[in-house]
Amino acid sequence: MSTVKIPNGHQAVMPYLMLDGASKFKDFTTNVFDGVVTHTHFQKDDPNLIKHSEVSINDSTIMFCDSRAEWPAQPANMFVYVENADDTYQKALTEGGKSVMEPADQDYGRSCGVEDPCGNVWWITSVL
Repeated sequence: MSTVKIPNGHQAVMPYLMLDGASKFKDFTTNVFDGVVTHTHFQKDDPNLIKHSEVSINDSTIMFCDSRAEWPAQPANMFVYVENADDTYQKALTEGGKSVMEPADQDYGRSCGVEDPCGNVWWITSVL
């Protein structure tokens, strides 16, 4: 049994995203996936830039911040289970997402892909 201490609301492995326009990511995740922002701290030298933020989507935490010269933006791919892939896909497009793959039945569920306004690709899936 592991003796690793993990803070409440966190899991052992979490993505940490450096993004161009982190506030767009925050809006996208809260509006599309009903994410809940649990922490946000802004840069002291620029209060419009997010120094560190966390969003929880169905008990999974994603950490993110605005990119800077020392931490350039790096888009990621994420796989997320949702109640209804078709509805979530439409919400994602409404919130500025770009279609990567239209919803279709796969062996593992109903799945689709959307690129968010920060360049991350979300593989959205609901179990059939």
